[in-house]
Amino acid sequence: MSCDFVSLALSGVQHLKPYQPGKPIKELERELGISNSLKLASNENPLGPSPFAVEALKSELTAIAYYPDGNGFALKKALADKLDVAEAAITLGNGSNEILELVARTFLAPGREVIFSEHAFAVYPIVTQAVGATAQISAANSIDHAMPYGHDLDAMQALINDKTRVIFVANPNNPTGTWLRSDELENFIQGVPENIIVVIDEAYFEYVEEDEYPDSLQWVSRYPNIIVTRTFSKIYGLAGLRIGYSISSPEVADLLNRVRQPFNTNSLAQAGAVAALADNNHVLSSVKMNREGLAQLQSGFAEMGLSWIPSVANFISVNLNQPGLPVYQKLLHEGVIVRPVDNYGLPDYLRITVGRSEQNERVIQALKKVIGK
Repeated sequence: MSCDFVSLALSGVQHLKPYQPGKPIKELERELGISNSLKLASNENPLGPSPFAVEALKSELTAIAYYPDGNGFALKKALADKLDVAEAAITLGNGSNEILELVARTFLAPGREVIFSEHAFAVYPIVTQAVGATAQISAANSIDHAMPYGHDLDAMQALINDKTRVIFVANPNNPTGTWLRSDELENFIQGVPENIIVVIDEAYFEYVEEDEYPDSLQWVSRYPNIIVTRTFSKIYGLAGLRIGYSISSPEVADLLNRVRQPFNTNSLAQAGAVAALADNNHVLSSVKMNREGLAQLQSGFAEMGLSWIPSVANFISVNLNQPGLPVYQKLLHEGVIVRPVDNYGLPDYLRITVGRSEQNERVIQALKKVIGK
């Protein structure tokens, strides 16, 4: 008689649906027997990592028999110097994704509630459910709003009650690419009781060029209940190394570091991240390519008579005016991997990472072919 192991798991885990990453190129080519495929599904930097980072990785390889620095001293110092924050305010994570999990493990439990927006990052409900907390999902902006499907801060504010312990705010948001202005976000934070943690998820921070977009790190000393998360996976091109961080009050950072696993960030990731921080030209080149790529994709969508959600990140979600999943499947047979977002409540959209010019053109032409434009 076999054991029902599902019944042994925590109730939240029993019904948990794991995160579905973008389809890997090797998997697609193996399944379909094709080659020369293109992946613009996971918001990776098409320029790849900084050459500085690559050289740092090579230098670090001979030392991988040793455990990494569990405290990440060199990376914390580099971040503290670059961002003008205290080292004690920094928590390193296996991607900023792990920071979100650390927040849940530190501040959430059954009987406590979390607030996040409809159409927000899929990891928020996962970490909430995994620890048995309750998600309160606020309605997003309407389609005719200046930030369609983005965060409605008034709706989020209305859900706050005495059970609320954490609020997740993605700025810009994934998968919509919408963003919150400095004044509206700070006004929202001012209205949140100080016993509620507000996580400002800034995974795409470095791509944003809007004048009114906030640098939330400046608020940490004023609002000790906020945690700002960032990552090296996006603009720094180090997604495969899994390295991210958060900035918070030292008191909150101390709590996160209590539940953080020993050696959660490896020595290669730490070395690569330190080197990447020193290459500002790579960041500037990435921003320029992204700006031009967004314009190129939008022009292609307009030619097809398609609308899109305005984005300030390194991806854009296009409205196909038909179910997106069948179009996604057809694109796979063209060797083009993008991201369906029906799991985000946007069934008629596909999210496309901004690539190099020739990659963007290939996506446009493939999309024209499969939708008959």
